Amino acid sequence: MKKLAIAGLALMLSAGAVGTVLAAEKAVTGTLEDSFCFVATGAHGAGHAKCAASCAKKGIPVALVEKGTDKMYVLLPPKNDTTLPADVIDKMESEVTVTGDEYDKGGVSYLTVKALK
Repeated sequence: MKKLAIAGLALMLSAGAVGTVLAAEKAVTGTLEDSFCFVATGAHGAGHAKCAASCAKKGIPVALVEKGTDKMYVLLPPKNDTTLPADVIDKMESEVTVTGDEYDKGGVSYLTVKALK
């Protein structure tokens, strides 16, 4: 029985080592950004809203830059094989609160969009 317990523990630890990801629901307030322009050129703000919306429609990942911390989350749709809600693109460069499941993997933070206000 002791050997079985040790084997089970080893299996759990090895699963964690390969990147098991657990979601935790979180609400984050910040600004919706076009990740390419924000990261590569520093472009952001009200004057960049039209470009940001255009880039998001073309598939450039949308980032939520958390207010006060500058932590950046890559936004994901609420479930697989869907797109981001249309109101995300409509509110590019605006301050919003996104509620969803948070995932951290490979040094990148992700947030599903379950609700947006």
